[in-house]
This record gives sequence, C-alpha cells and structure tokens, in this order.
Amino acid sequence: MSGGPSSRTRTSRLRVAYPVERVREPQAGSTSRCFGHVCRYADGRPPIVRCVDRRRFLGCAAAVGAGLSGTAALAGCARDDDALTFFFQARPEEARVRMRIIDAFQRRHPDIRVRTVLSGPDPLQQMLTYCAGGKCPDVLMAWELLYAGLADRGVLLDLNTMLGRDPRYAAQLRADSAPALYDTFAFKGAQYALPEQWSGVFLFYNTALFEQAGVAPPPARWTEAWTFAEFLAAAQAITKRDRSGRIARYGFVDAWVPYLSAACFGMNNGAEWFRPAVNPTAHGLADPRFTAGFQFYADLAIKHRVAPKPAEVQAVSTQDLFLSGRAGMMMGGHWLYSEVVGADNLPFDVTVLPVGPDAGGRASKSDVGTTGLAIAAGSPRREQAWEFVRFATGPEGQAIIADSGLFVPVLKSVVHSPAFAAAHAGVRNLEVFTGGLDNSHQFPVTPKWGEVSATLDRGFNKVLRGAATADSFRHGLSADVDRLLGQA
Repeated sequence: MSGGPSSRTRTSRLRVAYPVERVREPQAGSTSRCFGHVCRYADGRPPIVRCVDRRRFLGCAAAVGAGLSGTAALAGCARDDDALTFFFQARPEEARVRMRIIDAFQRRHPDIRVRTVLSGPDPLQQMLTYCAGGKCPDVLMAWELLYAGLADRGVLLDLNTMLGRDPRYAAQLRADSAPALYDTFAFKGAQYALPEQWSGVFLFYNTALFEQAGVAPPPARWTEAWTFAEFLAAAQAITKRDRSGRIARYGFVDAWVPYLSAACFGMNNGAEWFRPAVNPTAHGLADPRFTAGFQFYADLAIKHRVAPKPAEVQAVSTQDLFLSGRAGMMMGGHWLYSEVVGADNLPFDVTVLPVGPDAGGRASKSDVGTTGLAIAAGSPRREQAWEFVRFATGPEGQAIIADSGLFVPVLKSVVHSPAFAAAHAGVRNLEVFTGGLDNSHQFPVTPKWGEVSATLDRGFNKVLRGAATADSFRHGLSADVDRLLGQA
C-alpha cells in the first residue's frame, strides 16, 4: 500500500490492490521474484493470485524507480485485440470486487469488452516495458508514489481533455471528491488519474487488552487526536514481559513501511515533509519538529521497548503478532481490515494516529494512501477507456466498492452511505475511515521518487536501527535529497 523487499509473503492486501506474487514457476532463465504470471480460467474469470504486503510492494517500487533492470511479461494467456485492457494488481478477494465492477460496466456498455492484465510488484517498470513495446494497456492503475514517472515520460493521458468535454460532470466529481486525494493525481497542470480508493494509515487496537490494562478507549475521530504521551502510556500499559524479562506482548507493532510510518509521526508533530507535495522543490528533513516526531517513533522500539526491533520480527510478522493477541495496537491501513475482521477471538476497533507536542492543536492526519485509474496516452480505445474510468470512479463503481468492505470509496457521498457502514458494522469508530479522506497528508509526487526513496531508506533506517539519531538528517541526508529534488 516498505523499507525494502521482504522475503516473507503475506496474504494482506495491500493498499488494496497491491502486489501479486506468481502462482506458477518462473519461465526458464528468469531470476526475478517480482513478476506475476497471468492466465485466465476457461470461463474467463480473472486469475486467483496471492498478494504480498505493501511493505514488499513499496520496496520493489523504490528499487524500480532507482533503476532496477529486468523484463516482465504482462499479457494474459489469451489474446483479445478488440478488448479494452485494464492493468491492475489485486489479491483474490480484491480481484473479485474488480470483476464485479467490470461486470456491472459491461452490462451498462455491452459493446465494450474488458480484458484484465495483472501485474507483479514492479508496476512502474512493467508498464514502461509494456508501453515501450507498443502494447500499453488502455486503463492503468496509478499509485500516488509512482505515477509521476509515467506522466513525465508521456505515457499517461491528461484527463482534463476528457473532463473538459463535460463541465457539469467534472464539477460534480470535484465537489464530491476529497481535495487531497483528487489533487494527488494533478501533476504539472494536468490530471493524470482519478482516485478510485483510499486506504490511508491508522491504528487497529485490541479492545480487550486496553480494558485489561485499564486504558481508556482512544479517540474515535481525527479531530480529537490523542497525544504522543497518551499513546506511549497506553503502549507501556499493554506491553507485557514474561518471568525471564522477555517481551511476551508488545504495546505497538507496525504493519506498514517503518520509515514512512515514522515520517507520518514527523508530520503529525507539525512538520511538512515535502513542499509542495506535488513536484516538490523543498523538504522538511531538517525541521526539528520532523526529526522529533521521527525519533519518537524510533524510540518506541529502541528506548521504550513497547514495539519490536527489526530483528525481532524476522520469524513472525507484525500482523500475526496483532492477530494472535500478542500486540495491543497495529499501524496499518484499510488493506488489513479483512484480515483483522476475519481473525478468531480478536475484539478490535480503529483509532487515529497520535499528534506531537509541536502540532499546534492541529488534527491528526493519515497519509493519502490512494490509487487511481489512468488512461494510456497512446490508447486506440481512448473513448471506451474514459467510459470505464468514469464508471469505476463514479457513483456506480464506488457503490460496489462501498458494499464490498474491501476498499474505502473516494466519493464523500458514497463513503458516508448506509452500504459502507453496513460493510463495517463491527467498527464503532467508523469516522476513522469516513473522516480519513479529509484528514490526509499528501506524500511526495515526483518522477524522482525512486531515487529519493532509496536515499531516504538508507538514512532513515539507520535511525530505526538505533545506529544514528534523527538529528543526523540535518547533515548528509538533507543535502542528498536537496540535490535529487533539484534534478527533478
């Protein structure tokens, strides 16, 4: 929806349709572990694939952006030259939801056939490779951290060319959209994608462990955030050690990308990470508010011992620690919801991220955590592609998303609908989901993200391992990122 590729595969989603792992052995001579093999069933249903978590996805994505070489086979097993091609990633249940959208679209437009093209966890390179060969899919999933690289190369169509033909629809869509999500896909004056789902990051918490520890329930909405100190006190109360002093239960675990999570803590201490968020020219790595928030996150494991150190989660995933009752809180996004709600004997709810002492009374913020749908600039089926994008990101497609419970719809009218509430009937703090759209930090959108991410990964992980403090960002790391942004 990570700091680096993980050797472990998870069945969690990631950010919703995230990385898929191959379900067949690689072709002879292949050394890649990131490419998915896509085949249809005899009846035309999408392939059932396994998914890896957002940590592995973002790690692969960073490597791709930094110049990882390789090739990928993206096409399905059967050829259908007249069909509209739709490139996306999904785990099995997400693929089924997307097929529900496709089926509903084809009932509305029986003259437009849709062929799905599933990707492995290197979508940027795969799309570039595919498009360079003249076989670019017509509709492409767009990731907030990756799409700028495609837009900068002229791969994506400026959707303003389509929106401009229907000003009334464009105005209605804009009014019903969360600005942070919609604007995430606006790059250099063009609109390269329309948002299709929000995932964000927040905290799942075990309500029984909070009660046993005598900790009051945490906040139910972003505008009523708790403080770093209150969050730490809760984590300390829940952390449990056995007779030998070893930690038997952690107060907090992180199921997302640790250095991005730490950056969220920095931003929730009143700092801006990149300025502006889209096509940034400056950053806040040297801002004392950012470094203090980042260090607070790192100290949860290093100093306070309420969270596991990286070496302590090599044999077991952080998700499993929470799902098995061995952690009181878990940071992650909506991609984990289906796992959590399906776990046995796990009473849970969700809450917002804490804010630091330098936040100045601001509300807590998630990250944008969105994917969108884009159209290939060279698509020979541009009109059909627009009809599909308009359907999937509009009220009808979003209603299917709301009903599924697997995604958070991006239209305000739909996220506040009875169908979305019914799909999350067990969640008391539903406003954590419904209010997240309007309380999200935008992450940096730049064609240099691969190189920036790799640079941040190296510097940030030194702090997360305890080998340096966040104050070190003011020196080499800050200058390195300045140089990369100057090249963008």
